[in-house]
Amino acid sequence: MNDTVTYTQVKSSIGSTKDVRATLKGLGLLRMHMTVTRKDTPELRGMLNKVQHLVRTEEKESC
Repeated sequence: MNDTVTYTQVKSSIGSTKDVRATLKGLGLLRMHMTVTRKDTPELRGMLNKVQHLVRTEEKESC
């Protein structure tokens, strides 16, 4: 089971809806090329699914 997820914003939120911009802010992505690592939860996965066209994800498994 993957314990953490690392995600990076690779596209701009300019032209996106308020909901998408709010989701990026909730994920902690405030600007382009910003990378965040968080614990993998269903809520986080749902947020990442909503902005999948703007972010790149990488799963990591800790020992």
